[in-house]
Amino acid sequence: MKYNLFLPTGFGSDFTAFKDPVEAAERVIELARTAEKSGFSEVWLPDHLQTIPPSDGYLFEAWTLLTAVARATDTIRVGQLVTGNGYRNPALQAKMASTLDVLSHGRLTFGIGAGWYEADYDAFGYEFPTAGQRLRELREAVQIIQSLWTDEVTNFDGKFYTLKNAYAQPKGVQEPRIPLLVAGGGEKVTLRIAAEFADACNLMTSPAEVERKLQILRAHAADVGRDFASIRITVTTAALLTDTDKAAQALLHPSMGAFYPGDFASYLLYGTPETIRNRIAAYEQAGVTELAVGFHHSTDPKAIQEFAQAVAL
Repeated sequence: MKYNLFLPTGFGSDFTAFKDPVEAAERVIELARTAEKSGFSEVWLPDHLQTIPPSDGYLFEAWTLLTAVARATDTIRVGQLVTGNGYRNPALQAKMASTLDVLSHGRLTFGIGAGWYEADYDAFGYEFPTAGQRLRELREAVQIIQSLWTDEVTNFDGKFYTLKNAYAQPKGVQEPRIPLLVAGGGEKVTLRIAAEFADACNLMTSPAEVERKLQILRAHAADVGRDFASIRITVTTAALLTDTDKAAQALLHPSMGAFYPGDFASYLLYGTPETIRNRIAAYEQAGVTELAVGFHHSTDPKAIQEFAQAVAL
């Protein structure tokens, strides 16, 4: 099992205790460096434009902040979990990603999703299409992005996007190209896109549900002639290390159900070291290869260090 840190950007009102945006941004850098020293494999951050719920709290733009993180670290991989396709033209996203891959010396994992948080779109004047259209746009976007990373010139005539004789150099550092992660558990479309185009798939659910969805992903992979074993299986979770499970359970909030379906109290990494290790083992048994861990105390470097010791990173 590999462990990745889900960095705060302010989306979850992480910086309410901070009175200086510079101090808040520097704390994110400190968290990334702590993860690197503690044995984490990657740092990922969300891409949003409004806090949840919307407020006037600090919220940093994802790509700019990730570039700063990449330049402030040396070995840990960096990425988005995930960038919202509807916020930027996918050809521009491809250029941004290849530039960041160069600046990070080949450490970028490019995460992308269809987008879901309507407040982002409404506040900044973006159209918020139906879920079906957002997924169709995502399908075109990943094809464009991969072409710009691999082909000498890209021409694309889709329903939503058109490119004519588009050159994109540099294409990044990694070979054969920058790894692409697709997030979402939609069984008919999202997992199909992941099976066809992605190097990694991210889910956010219980071990039992992960196991079920992976059977669907496996079937999609077979349909498109893809080796299922070539797809990294990642899951986003939350963690809180406590002396007793009762203490951890008391800090779980019903609002977390907006992100984690079902009985999330039974599978999130909240509890004693033994409980957390057992829950990690359940994910591993379900077929998960990486966990993206966001901490209850999201801006506390000690939470990262204590977790790393508890799971023997």
